[in-house]
Formats: sequence, structure tokens, C-alpha cells
Amino acid sequence: MAKRLLKVGVGDDVARSHVVATRRNRRQSELRFDPMPERVEPCLALLAAKAPTTSDWAMEVKWDGYRLAVHIERGKVRILTRGGHDWTTRFPTIAHDALEMGLDSAILDGEAVVLDERGASDFGALQRALGGRGGKRSAAGALLYAFDLLYLDGRDLRGMALDERRDMLTRAIRPHGSIRLSEELNADGAAFLKLACELGLEGIIAKRRDAPYRSGRGGDWLKIKCVQSETFLILGYEPSAAALGGIGRLLLAARNGDSLAYVGSVGTGFTTMTATELKRQLKTLEIPKPAIPIKAKGTIWVTPTLPAEIAFRGWTNDNNLRHASYKGLREEADVEDLYEIDA
Repeated sequence: MAKRLLKVGVGDDVARSHVVATRRNRRQSELRFDPMPERVEPCLALLAAKAPTTSDWAMEVKWDGYRLAVHIERGKVRILTRGGHDWTTRFPTIAHDALEMGLDSAILDGEAVVLDERGASDFGALQRALGGRGGKRSAAGALLYAFDLLYLDGRDLRGMALDERRDMLTRAIRPHGSIRLSEELNADGAAFLKLACELGLEGIIAKRRDAPYRSGRGGDWLKIKCVQSETFLILGYEPSAAALGGIGRLLLAARNGDSLAYVGSVGTGFTTMTATELKRQLKTLEIPKPAIPIKAKGTIWVTPTLPAEIAFRGWTNDNNLRHASYKGLREEADVEDLYEIDA
């Protein structure tokens, strides 16, 4: 891999200054290698109302799946979720193809997705492939769209600018089976967002070209959505004999400081299968009264521990969701990404 990079970058100052060494051998004991991190807290995108339009921002499609870090080292691979859970066995095809790329050591940052018939990422389909929240099935058909390279062949790349990391990513990765490169576009942000929305995509991501890789939600990456989609906790449900799976609607809450705040309900987006499984899980969490002060007749209250991904079009004047649609349950680790309203 390193030899190929060297050949490509012979006349290129950037590539020449950042190409890393091949495997260490006994005659290379004087070379210094950066220790490979056990885990890297991901760089997160900050929600923005408008896309930037200047050329110092790179644009990508916003994928709707699970954020993964793929660690490759000494012929082994680990696939970690955003929360640090090891899901290597749940993405066997991605794990296999990562080793097939022939990298000595690397950390790829990307998103695991399942595509629908239009070629758009479908979060619900990915959840079903994994067996739902807490499921044990593997998503053998999932794809990984890699969009960043944090470590390569003994070199920690996080201090480099995005443009330099992307350059090394495109050289290091040949699209292989389930692993693909998330394309970066030189496009006007507003025009790209308009196109993404017309195609029915979730939105776009904008990234500062000169920024290093910084963990957390610092503003170097922005997400601009066509349809908002956030994580809320389920407070309770209204049973219905006429509705799919017996759920008429879910009552939802967001984080409000150290407590929860009611944000309305959702009654669409269910299938018979998803609603039936959801009701089964909710019945194990039933409690006699709501976890926060709220009145709603005919509601069965539950311990608010299930994080649901909800698509919606905006907010009403009384801070309830508008035109909400259920997308699926997220894993318990995703509670840390619960939507937080302004206090």
C-alpha cells in the first residue's frame, strides 16, 4: 500500500510529506510510529439551517445509517459503533472486505447503510437487517461509505487538514465489495441541498477543508437536512385495535437539561412488523403513571428508555413536532444523542 502511495506522490509535495512508512523491520528501529488509538470519539456534525456556499467547504451526501469506525491492524479488524460497542460480527461482509484491501493498519470513519431501490440509504431497512433494537442478527448486505481516514500504516492523521486526509483516503481505498468511498463534491451548498432534497435524500454534510479531525460537535462539520430526523424517548403509547400492530400513536420526549420535556406524538411510519415488535418491547416497560407530568387519556405509560428515530417537518408554536413519522428504534447507546430542546 505504502509503495503504491509513494509512486503516485513522487512529484507531489503534500503526498510526499505525508506518506507513511511501510511495515517496520529490524533495520527500521529508528523510525517513530504513532500508537494506534483503541478508540476515537467521532467528529460530529452540527445542525445548520443553511448550507455554506464558499469554496472552503466540501460537500457530501448525508447517509442515514450507523456511524462506524473500522480498525484494521495486523490482519485483524474491529468495527466499533459511535458509542464504542464492538459490532464486528454484526457487519461480517464489511469486516471481510476491510481485510481484503491489504492495509497494514488503518482507521476508517464511515457510515453503514442499506440502500433502497432508488439507491438512497434506508435506516429502517438497516434496523430490520440487524434484527431491530437489541437484535443479534448480522447485516451481511450492508455497505460502508467511508468518508475519513484517521490512521494509516503507523501514522495518526487526525492533525492533518481534511483535504489531506481525503487525499490519502482516496489513494488508500480502492472501492472493494461492501466498502465504498463517500464522494466529495465541489458544489454550491444551496444547489447541492436542493438536488439532494429533490432526490428524496435526508440531506447533506458540509466540512471545512482546512480543519483537523476534532472529536465532538465543534462546527467543523455541518449537517443540513431536507427532512429533520432526531432521536426522542418514548413516554407511552395509545393502543388501537384498528392501527398496524395495535399502536395508535407514540408519545415522545426530548431532553431538557437534567429532565425530559414532552414534544408531541407520532402515529405514522409504522408497518405491521415494526409496530408489533415495538409493542412487545413497550409492554415490558409499562408503569402506572407518566415519567413526567402530562395528561393523555387512554395512554399506556412506559419507562422512557427506548430511543426512537423520528422524521418531522418542523415545530408547532407550542413546541410539538409537526408531521412526525416513525423510522425505527435506535440502540441504547444512542440515548446520549437524544434531541435536546432549549431550556
